Amino acid sequence: MRREHIVDGWWQMPGSPDPKLGWPGTKNGEGHRVWLPKPALALLDQLDGKGFVFAGSRGKPVGRLSDTMADCCEKLKAERATAHDLRRTHGSTITGLGFGRDAMNRIQNHREGGIAGVYDRHGYAEENKRIMEAVAARIMTLVEGEPASNVVTFGR
Repeated sequence: MRREHIVDGWWQMPGSPDPKLGWPGTKNGEGHRVWLPKPALALLDQLDGKGFVFAGSRGKPVGRLSDTMADCCEKLKAERATAHDLRRTHGSTITGLGFGRDAMNRIQNHREGGIAGVYDRHGYAEENKRIMEAVAARIMTLVEGEPASNVVTFGR
């Protein structure tokens, strides 16, 4: 994530790589926008810096995310988790809140198969905002103390 890609509450990811910025592009090569709910923006406001939001000591993107995740789990005394586990949990939360698999695929920038992408040119901005705000509200409910049987709790 780069600061200049955050515009009006959206994380706007260019599909193509930009070597000057060190931006790798998106996995499927298509530009993508993700709405950043208020709690996410509040956290981002607390982070200093320019360029990459999550940067190493030299300002370059965090390398070996698996090592960073392992460090976080160790500090939180939580079981091993991967970035893919977080992505899976996010997708499952979207569908669990009743938004459906098409919404999850759209939010997570999965390519849609079939002819639907040819004919459906709607941008889904307002729908995506609602989805991301609902997911954030669910996460904040868990953070603020509502227990769930499948959530590992930890202190702040």
